[in-house]
Amino acid sequence: MFIHLSDVFTTQGKRLEVEAELEMTAFDNGAESYEITQKSPMSIVVTHLETGKVLVKAHLKLTLRAACDRCLAEVPISLDLHAERVVFSPELAAESEEADDQGFVDGYELDVDAFAHDIIIGNWPAKILCKESCRGICLICGQNRNVRECGCDSFVPDPRMAVIQDIFNAK
Repeated sequence: MFIHLSDVFTTQGKRLEVEAELEMTAFDNGAESYEITQKSPMSIVVTHLETGKVLVKAHLKLTLRAACDRCLAEVPISLDLHAERVVFSPELAAESEEADDQGFVDGYELDVDAFAHDIIIGNWPAKILCKESCRGICLICGQNRNVRECGCDSFVPDPRMAVIQDIFNAK
């Protein structure tokens, strides 16, 4: 969905409020794609600041399906996001260095899905865990250690001590 912004760019005191449905069904962060399982309409308020410059405020709630970074169990990620961006008209965007950050605007059109993607990627968690105490997968047998302890020897020797270990093993 696209929102036309030319009236707001040119009319002093103009304000535009829109409830926009997201068309995207998955979020792609460049490395993985995550299915969107629930989403609410994105609330967008565009306010005229000065000629050729508007403030875009947005609120977005959605739930995505991801895998735990340690054990690969499925984890729902619920995001409740708020964002504010200053957007420039095409004429001012060419002159302003701040406008380099508005890939979700094409001319006088605001791409709602691209804006949502920009908001999500800026708030994406650094690590996705099923729970803080997740024990992950056994490096030897692949057993999920949250479900059952496998009993494998998980001792990993320090590689810097390998030379000394060779001395002890030679005797």
